[in-house]
Amino acid sequence: MISVFSVLLFASNKTAPSKQELSDRNPKKLNMADKDWKEKLTPEQYRILRKAGTERAFGEVYNEFKKQGAGKYLCAGCDTELFSSNEKFDSRCGWPSFFDPSKAQNVKTSVDYLLGYPRTEVLCAVCDGHLGHVFTGEGFNTPTDKRYCINGTVLKFVPGDSNDSKPNSKNKDSLTK
Repeated sequence: MISVFSVLLFASNKTAPSKQELSDRNPKKLNMADKDWKEKLTPEQYRILRKAGTERAFGEVYNEFKKQGAGKYLCAGCDTELFSSNEKFDSRCGWPSFFDPSKAQNVKTSVDYLLGYPRTEVLCAVCDGHLGHVFTGEGFNTPTDKRYCINGTVLKFVPGDSNDSKPNSKNKDSLTK
């Protein structure tokens, strides 16, 4: 008996996704007790990731971010890849900025009203950690016209060679020229 799935695959001339491809699309959730988060994270990381805090603008973390070259950015809570230097740009807002996640399935958004008006919160899809906010339509010279404004304290930078993460040549505001 031929399934509808088989017919659709045959008609589209594509093969079924591998287990790895399916796993990459749907990252496993990480659930930890609050006391375990407090042990794993620094007090500042805990305040931001677990309590939706924000770090000070233009701080030391931001200055370090501006100096980082090619590489990728992982969640400090669960080591999940979120962004890379390919999507990094200098929005001059005082926090690390990216125009898109490097692994879209690892980032999710939710509307929050913490300041009395709607903002789009950015969260790690694996550990539900608060990362920052995403803003659209600000007119930056980026391919998506989005600014993922992310707390640098909750990112782990992993340097990579220039073949792994090449700056986006379309982005004149790139920090990694």
